[in-house]
Amino acid sequence: MALRAALAAGEAPYGLAVTARNLWYEHRQDAVQRVDVPVVSVGNLTVGGTGKTPMVKWIARHFRQHSKRVAILSRGYGAEAGAKNDEALELEQALTDVPHLQDRDRVASARIAIEELEAEVLLLDDGFQHRRLGRDLDIVLLDATAPFGYEHLLPRGVLREPISGLRRAHAVCLTRATSISAAERDAIRQRVHRIAPEVLWCEATHRPRTLLDKTEQQRPLSELHGQPVAAFCGIGNPAAFRKTLEDAGANVVAWQEFPDHHNYSADDIRDLADKFASCPAATVVCTHKDLVKVQLEQLADRPLQAVVVEIEFLAGEANLAKMLDSVSD
Repeated sequence: MALRAALAAGEAPYGLAVTARNLWYEHRQDAVQRVDVPVVSVGNLTVGGTGKTPMVKWIARHFRQHSKRVAILSRGYGAEAGAKNDEALELEQALTDVPHLQDRDRVASARIAIEELEAEVLLLDDGFQHRRLGRDLDIVLLDATAPFGYEHLLPRGVLREPISGLRRAHAVCLTRATSISAAERDAIRQRVHRIAPEVLWCEATHRPRTLLDKTEQQRPLSELHGQPVAAFCGIGNPAAFRKTLEDAGANVVAWQEFPDHHNYSADDIRDLADKFASCPAATVVCTHKDLVKVQLEQLADRPLQAVVVEIEFLAGEANLAKMLDSVSD
């Protein structure tokens, strides 16, 4: 009860601060800085994983397929000094022809991308609350398992800002949509449209496509079917990763979670090896974000492989593509 009261007490001042900040950006013409190329933002209302990285990959590939020079800008949350974080490493491996700049000052990195890298369009990763850099398109992702952050702002819930912030969005995509029923998806869509009647609505799921090892060799995901596996992850939604493994037919016999953006130490690796040593797993699996940081071919004398996940649209893909084309042409 005491903890609940403390979290509730913290929600009000947080809400006031967020509201004041948003009002400042809305009423100060000099608060938002524009650059000379289109800016597309992918973000969310909540903390935790909503599937931004698969969406960023899909958008970047769309622009590259249309011969647009695109650069990704991010804050670099969770990165050690002078290093790239897990998201940057994953995107760098998946998008070899797309530069990724990490800097708390995304206006500065935007100018570098334009002036030095000749970027024709900028993709702002986790940018919905980063209002200093003006954008031409705001795409907001809602995780179907908790789309409205348990109806409360931080620290009582997981909302970064009030749900009314959706009014700033141009498109809203419900991710992990297959985890709930069609009726539940429709109820969420209707609520979003009551808040933002003109917003484009999309629905998507995250499909595991392949297994990838440190050497970037790919193997079919079907190899996990019926197999005992040990698994670990340090992401915002670990339950979603475990469900991905179970849906692929894997038998998860050992499991370890770490905090989001966890930087693995030598002690962490030893502890994982000790934990998995006696389990009957045939292989060890993790997410792509974990593999690019761990950089091991084996763990506990078993092959270490990552599950590569891509976005798959259930609704709204063609309209979102048209919206991207309209801001970049």
